[in-house]
Amino acid sequence: MGFAKFMASGAGRTIRIVAGVALIAFGCMLHATTGFVIALVGVVPLAAGAFDICLFAPLFGAPMSGKEIRRAP
Repeated sequence: MGFAKFMASGAGRTIRIVAGVALIAFGCMLHATTGFVIALVGVVPLAAGAFDICLFAPLFGAPMSGKEIRRAP
């Protein structure tokens, strides 16, 4: 649950948003199908950070909602 708590924290959300933006920017610089795929993959961490959900949290027995993760003991 420690990983999920970190990813739901402000720092974890910021890291996911920055990583998503970086992947999108890198993908846009490639100008090819591979670049499009990389940019599309970058949307996932960007959206997860922006909407406060952690897609990997259920793997650790935590809820997907960042609000619920932070509320848990």
